[in-house]
Amino acid sequence: MITKEEKQQLVNEFGNNPDDTGTPEVQIAIFSKRIERLTDHLKNHPKDFSTRHGLLKLVGKRRRLLNYLQAEDIERYRSIISELGLRK
Repeated sequence: MITKEEKQQLVNEFGNNPDDTGTPEVQIAIFSKRIERLTDHLKNHPKDFSTRHGLLKLVGKRRRLLNYLQAEDIERYRSIISELGLRK
């Protein structure tokens, strides 16, 4: 899990205003941070299959949000991809 402070920092960085938690950019950033944390956890605990299942669900959610954003506004999609460093 990410702390409230980390989540607020992501909202301030990617959102339109300090209370903006619903835009796809903010949600993608939050999911990316959670995915990063779960990936680190799985490196230390490779047999934790319930966490692996949760990680795969999060990756799917993020992928769907990215697909939505790509269909709606390609420039916003490109900017979030480059800021988070998702595509290489």
